[in-house]
Amino acid sequence: MIWLGVLAVLLLALAGAPLFIVILAAAMLGFWHQDISLEVIPIELFRLADTPLLLSLPLFAFAGYMLAAAGTSRRLVNLTHALVGSFRSGLAVVALVSCTFFTAFTGASGVTIVALGALLYPALLQAGYSQRFSLGLVTSSGSLGLLLVPSLPLILYGVIAQQVGTQVEFSIQDLFLAGALPLVVMILVLIGWTLWANRNQNLPTQPLDLTRVRQALWEARYEIPLPILVLGGVYSGYFLISEAAAVTVCYVFVVEVFLYREIGFRQLPEIIRNSMLTVGGILMILGAALAFTNLLVDLEVPQLLFAFMQEHVSSRWTFLILLNILLLALGAILDIFSALVIMTPLLLPVAEGYGIHPVHLGIIFLANMQIGYFTPPIGMNLFIASYSFKRPVTDLYRACLPFMLVLLLAV
Repeated sequence: MIWLGVLAVLLLALAGAPLFIVILAAAMLGFWHQDISLEVIPIELFRLADTPLLLSLPLFAFAGYMLAAAGTSRRLVNLTHALVGSFRSGLAVVALVSCTFFTAFTGASGVTIVALGALLYPALLQAGYSQRFSLGLVTSSGSLGLLLVPSLPLILYGVIAQQVGTQVEFSIQDLFLAGALPLVVMILVLIGWTLWANRNQNLPTQPLDLTRVRQALWEARYEIPLPILVLGGVYSGYFLISEAAAVTVCYVFVVEVFLYREIGFRQLPEIIRNSMLTVGGILMILGAALAFTNLLVDLEVPQLLFAFMQEHVSSRWTFLILLNILLLALGAILDIFSALVIMTPLLLPVAEGYGIHPVHLGIIFLANMQIGYFTPPIGMNLFIASYSFKRPVTDLYRACLPFMLVLLLAV
């Protein structure tokens, strides 16, 4: 009978059933086989309501969707171009920095490619960058920012890790602090690669125009304080994450609806609907995953996995290398939210057994997910960029490969 159940769950997955349905079905089958009451599943779903940190997810998502619907992307590109456009390969640096901040606030790299790619890709071609380099830069930059406040995946990892339970206590602020330096390293390495790759190109530079800088600063005058407010408040410890989310959504609402007036009240229901659909999907998967995690704990799967790893892998460094390879592969075949809720409960106890801090694991996890987004053959951003820029996906494979190797070196 149990094998018929396993077969049914596999058929559900192959038929394209929603991920939370597949996870719930697997959890129900496991609890039934262990003679455990299925009442534990709604209890796990209800336990989400007792997690104050989850308040930040819908708030940050709503703020991100409002920024994506407004003219923020255009003002962000204009401002960074005015400031660093006079440097060699300045426009490429503009693309890297703009995409990083936009992804951090919107929480979805696909949105970054669609919103900023339409501005940056033609501009890069017009400035003299090769088509392959421009495609690779915009596509790979679309996933940067997952390590920066207020990244939704980083918050979600913290929620899952705290629900699973760790040997070492940590806060979401610890995760944000830990992600800052690795992100800076990634951006600097990409800037170094950009300068080297275009060393023989006669790229035009734009003289620093103070009038243009003042104009760009004036256009973005209401949005410039936002990253300072959020980053400064979180990194200084003045704001808790939920407080930072509340401040962010209130500030963005006032700026985009009343000051810039780029979002009308008639658009708000659609923006709210789209953002809450995203958050609702995340919460459904998370609730189902927590129930499935309880099953794994009851079956002592993490302990068995750790014992297996210790039997075959004795070195901590070897485990880290294998972990990076696994996460990179997962990033190419799963969206980041699914990968987080499925793999974190399994990997966290094993990593702690090797002496790896939960915060360290989280940064490694998301750094690899960033690269997985544009890892051939099925990284999600490859297909989004292919559709957006009307280029064959094989062109995107070749264009993104150098950027992937550079970021792997950074990881």
